[in-house]
Amino acid sequence: MRLTNTHAMDLEGGTTRRNSVKRESWRTVVTLAYQSLGVVYGDLSISPLYVFRSTFAEDIKHTESNEEVFGVLSLVFWTITLVPLLKYVFVVLKADDNGEGGTFALYSLLCRHARVSSLPNCQVADEELSEYRKDSRGAAPESSFAARLRSTFEKHKVLQRVLLVLALIGTCMVIGDGIFTPAISVFSAVSGLELSMSKEKHAYVEVPAACIILIGLFALQHYGTHRVGFLFAPVIITWLFCLSTIGIYNIFYWNPHVYKALSPYYAFQLLRKTQKGGWMALGGILLCITGSEAMFADLGHFTQLSIKIAFTSVVYPSLIFAYMGQAAYLSKHHNIEQDYHFGFYESVPEKLRWPVLVIAILAAVVGSQAIITGTFSIIKQCSALSCFPRVKVIHTSSKIHGQIYIPEINWLLMILCLVVTICFRDTKHLGNASGLAVITVMLVTTCLMSLVIVLCWHQNVLLALGFVFIFGYIEVLFFSASLIKFLQGAWVPIALALVFLTCMCAWHYGTLKKYEYDVQNKVSTNWLLSLCPGLGIVRVRGVGLIHTELVSGIPVIFSHFVTNLPAFHQVLVFLCIKHVPVPHVTPEERFLVGRVGPKEFRLYRCIVRYGYRDVHRDDVEFENDLLCCIAEFIRTERTGSNSSNDEPVKDDRMAVVGTCSTHSLLMTENKVDNVENVDLPGPSELKEIKSPNVIQQQKKRVRFLVPESPKIDTSVMEELEEVMEAWEAGVAYIIGQTHMRAKSGSSMLKKIGINLVYEFLRRNSRAPSFVTGVPHASSLEVGMMYQV
Repeated sequence: MRLTNTHAMDLEGGTTRRNSVKRESWRTVVTLAYQSLGVVYGDLSISPLYVFRSTFAEDIKHTESNEEVFGVLSLVFWTITLVPLLKYVFVVLKADDNGEGGTFALYSLLCRHARVSSLPNCQVADEELSEYRKDSRGAAPESSFAARLRSTFEKHKVLQRVLLVLALIGTCMVIGDGIFTPAISVFSAVSGLELSMSKEKHAYVEVPAACIILIGLFALQHYGTHRVGFLFAPVIITWLFCLSTIGIYNIFYWNPHVYKALSPYYAFQLLRKTQKGGWMALGGILLCITGSEAMFADLGHFTQLSIKIAFTSVVYPSLIFAYMGQAAYLSKHHNIEQDYHFGFYESVPEKLRWPVLVIAILAAVVGSQAIITGTFSIIKQCSALSCFPRVKVIHTSSKIHGQIYIPEINWLLMILCLVVTICFRDTKHLGNASGLAVITVMLVTTCLMSLVIVLCWHQNVLLALGFVFIFGYIEVLFFSASLIKFLQGAWVPIALALVFLTCMCAWHYGTLKKYEYDVQNKVSTNWLLSLCPGLGIVRVRGVGLIHTELVSGIPVIFSHFVTNLPAFHQVLVFLCIKHVPVPHVTPEERFLVGRVGPKEFRLYRCIVRYGYRDVHRDDVEFENDLLCCIAEFIRTERTGSNSSNDEPVKDDRMAVVGTCSTHSLLMTENKVDNVENVDLPGPSELKEIKSPNVIQQQKKRVRFLVPESPKIDTSVMEELEEVMEAWEAGVAYIIGQTHMRAKSGSSMLKKIGINLVYEFLRRNSRAPSFVTGVPHASSLEVGMMYQV
């Protein structure tokens, strides 16, 4: 039977699915737009719960002239129009990285176009990947500003580090958003209880109720979004219908002339009249665009067209009607108690408050779910690009790409979310913290987008400057208004971001230093070959897999092992599992296989490449793929067009080999020994390469089936038989267990970063995904101290 990696291909075929969607009918696009309402727009749609309440908390006082109400509505309208609609829908969504979006998608684009990748083990062969698009718009002329800017980035390491830190700051603030958004959303939703009970009682009910809901929300994460995801879109659609219906009712019932406030005149008048108060109130108005970044971050699950249709046809008009309705109600009610300020539920007709309260709580849970899932996704990307300590990633769905669960991050988010909810106890401080996190992510996106416009799109630099000036100016105003409230809650996301940024930078710095040590201390092939007569090296039966980060040369960990224990396996494979700065690597391009030393030594190098959104299979299927690729490399080596029969293969020459399902070399499984013939359907006759019996008992065997035509050379048959024999004898995994210490005389900052922060994170982080799937009986750890 032919082995196929169906489960892995379901997860890894995200790009193929997205490309096929573009060619499908409008029905598919509408279906995706419907699904996106629950996944993408949950956070954005619940913002009417707390925007007016936060804005009128202290900075602006409501007067009978209604100028303040109309001014706030005007600011809200133009903020939603300029940022989510104009910036994200019409500009940022076009900057996808092969269908993926988010902060690291922009960073990945810049890494490829400016050659500033932070990954140390990049190869020229990586640029030949089908998804490694250098530029679909053509190369920029050498005399252009884009070429000069790219050259500047390539020459100056400082600029590369600044670009990386900028992307990491955006990532840290996304994590902060994953803490504050569930807190403020759920707390604002349960605030409707204050209208149905006394002032003294509701203060003792809101916080416990919010905490119980938050605990339940985080406790359900391990079940996966797909288990309850079918409810997301109906909940958000129902919520948006309530918002728009109540908004339209309030407009016609209380103040039909509220539409005049859509003029930017009222916004300018408010800022001119209130001055500092209006400027500080921007921190509350900013909350109306929380969740806008999700339109770009969740692009990998949908298409650009579906996200645009959902926002422009459903979300945008519903939000505008909701805010207009609240403003119409507030314009006719000047005697709202200042202790409560103005909340969403005051504008809801009294008979509908309890049903709306239930729907609001469900919508808050859905909106919180979206940002939590987005936090999991961006942390996985950071970990894949060596910018975050290794964590356990659980894929909760075998069919829906990108649905993951990270236990450590989930419980950390829950604890921090409960802490800020209990400590702040009001939407004002939560809004200040959430607003600063949101606007920082948007500022980072604006900065990276300006570089993408020049380096990737090769547009005029004036266009990039115009983009930065228009949107950057707006976002800097919001950022300053949030930052001025540093002591009123805005310090919390800054403190959390500093902690996460320190961990990320220390981990990335330690990873680079470890790789540099491996490169500087790697040994040559000649050294390995000279050991045999000198130390009496013994070749034992079986396959030895040496896990290394190096893409060339022999790692120092193996020389340390072989000099102390002069024996290694009859087939030795130097295995490097690395990530490349693209979202996905197709199965046909997954493996790079080559030789180390002469052919008779049976030493191979295999580089397995994954995108930052790919799934690393850590079970027996990966082992089968690895063996199959080595066998296919052996079979096609002499028939390849790049090598002659007499020319030895150099150590640095690698061949791209696909997984088992991508080439003519098939694999079979059999549990009975001495099977002489295997009948498989197919147009070509197949011949089995049989190996001698190694263990006289029933066991699962993996066998190669090679087509008779073209004729296989005798030496190739012998090598394949030896690999088969070694495989049946067993596989040993040799894994390095390295400890790092800063050299004596290093700076105090380096000692703290390496000896304390990095080593603490290494000891408390997960092992690499390759190691977690290794059977304990087959693994061998080699310990070594690195002085960096």
